[in-house]
Amino acid sequence: MGGKTVSFLASRVFVHHWPPDAPKWDRHTERQVEEKINSGGKEKRVTLDGGSVQIDGYRFEGVSKVGVTVPMFKKEARMVFEGHNERFDAHVHVTAGGKDYLEIFNKMIAWRDGPVHGPGKFW
Repeated sequence: MGGKTVSFLASRVFVHHWPPDAPKWDRHTERQVEEKINSGGKEKRVTLDGGSVQIDGYRFEGVSKVGVTVPMFKKEARMVFEGHNERFDAHVHVTAGGKDYLEIFNKMIAWRDGPVHGPGKFW
């Protein structure tokens, strides 16, 4: 993934337990994810840096299986990935809307396919 840091506001973030064989989250982790990461309509600052993704105060390392798309008939860019936070493994969905969604989409693609790992290594 890219050598350049990318930062943007996500209109929606949704994080859930993944992969299925990973240790199950305890109630405290479930509550914390729901209250502090899953946006429920609140914007979150997302930073893509090297092989990691930071969403507000939560950093995901070991990012893999990164998918980036612009859904048909929607003015938004979406990114989905698997990652590891210091306390849990997760599948993360990030949506960025607004007038600059295509610019954000292009930055997501450039980060995913950047010089650190090259095209196709993370999807």
